[in-house]
Amino acid sequence: MKKHTWYVTFELPWRGTAVRSRRSRSTQTFETELEAKNFARAKFDEGLVMTAGTIIPHLPRRAIPSGSIPSWLDEGQQQESGDAPESTDPQSGKIE
Repeated sequence: MKKHTWYVTFELPWRGTAVRSRRSRSTQTFETELEAKNFARAKFDEGLVMTAGTIIPHLPRRAIPSGSIPSWLDEGQQQESGDAPESTDPQSGKIE
């Protein structure tokens, strides 16, 4: 059995009419960062608030707060799509 090293925690959609002071959350664990990102992307597309990160004692430790989820989901997209990374000329500032 492989170890799960990543987690994604998300707020469950509220169902009902009563006012609640706390929101329910759920967490799922994953073996790889890619699996965690794929799951998080689906929840993000549903409009859910989430956090993610590595499970202790996995190193290097990462914690992705809810405000950083969009940039985390975009990490590595360029390599996956096959686009060559753009470089900027340091003197002119123009993209090469």
